[in-house]
Amino acid sequence: MFEQAFKNIDDFLWKEAGASSDLDHNGQSSWMLFLKCLDDLEAERANQIPSQSHSYVIEDLRRWSKWAAPERAGCSPDHETSLAGDDLFTDVNDKLFPCLRDFKQWASSPDTIEYKIGGFFVEIKSKFQSGFACAQEKDGIA
Repeated sequence: MFEQAFKNIDDFLWKEAGASSDLDHNGQSSWMLFLKCLDDLEAERANQIPSQSHSYVIEDLRRWSKWAAPERAGCSPDHETSLAGDDLFTDVNDKLFPCLRDFKQWASSPDTIEYKIGGFFVEIKSKFQSGFACAQEKDGIA
């Protein structure tokens, strides 16, 4: 299952002009997988603590489940609200990455998850030159 998912992601990335090496492929897959896993982990924690208010690390609009893989009631994918093409490209480069890079600046200490997320996103860039390729990869991960 995972092997096929990574093969699909790699196939998408070889078609993308901005990601021309295995190192680029690893970096691009890493940031997407990280955001998906963090969102899944936080959703699981929120479900485990129903009586308490769970505070998400990443604000609502920037969470994976909101921009990359929104769902309709009943857990089916909502392709109408999922970002794609130029909208996805602009959102990732102009909103998502700057927001995540800023985590390092406002984190209360270097020991926090916010500081670590910010440090990670300061070092990595989206190499996608097409929102359509970015959408294909996110759909391969979702």
